Amino acid sequence: MKVAFPTAPDPEASKAEQARLLFAGPVDFVKGVVHMDGLPPPNRPEVCFAGRSNVGKSSLINALTGRKGLARASNTPGRTQEINYFALGEHSYLVDLPGYGFAKAPVAVVAKWQAVLKSYLAGRQTLRRAFCLIDSRHGVKDVDHEIMTLLDRSAVPFQVVMTKTDKLGPNALAPVLDQVREALQKHPAAYPELVVTSSEKNQGIATLRAIIAGLD
Repeated sequence: MKVAFPTAPDPEASKAEQARLLFAGPVDFVKGVVHMDGLPPPNRPEVCFAGRSNVGKSSLINALTGRKGLARASNTPGRTQEINYFALGEHSYLVDLPGYGFAKAPVAVVAKWQAVLKSYLAGRQTLRRAFCLIDSRHGVKDVDHEIMTLLDRSAVPFQVVMTKTDKLGPNALAPVLDQVREALQKHPAAYPELVVTSSEKNQGIATLRAIIAGLD
């Protein structure tokens, strides 16, 4: 039976306000990790953000936290080469994973990133959900299926977050969402709601904040 994958509804006003206050509080960079033994202690829930290079991951994290320079955005794909940890107060960790695909890096370096990523996803017991970012201009590509398959095999529930919707015309998003919904039928770990966002226009940010705030 097909899963519908509707877009996530707007949060209730009270939950939206609780989430806004959480993200308006302290958000601090903790550390960048290149080896599994460098991960912070697993003493709180965490969520991670995964996506192709240049999908708008840093911009989304900055929009969520209301801090323009928290996550480093770059026009050079593959600049983020570490697993970057941010503390959302005492509530949880936000984890920025290295961008995948099109990284301008030596093969050996890319292989090292992939190995660390696989170890992290398979072994982090406090990971509550992965957010898999998909560029609204392009939909799901083969490299996205690869990371989704890795999440399936690691038994990590993931939720698709559509980015850069402000770059599309008013009628262009619907067929892309259809393509994404069809692609997700192959992935048993996919959470059955999509989040549609624009970091530039602040679209969907309150919804994503409320989702993260509700994960314990």
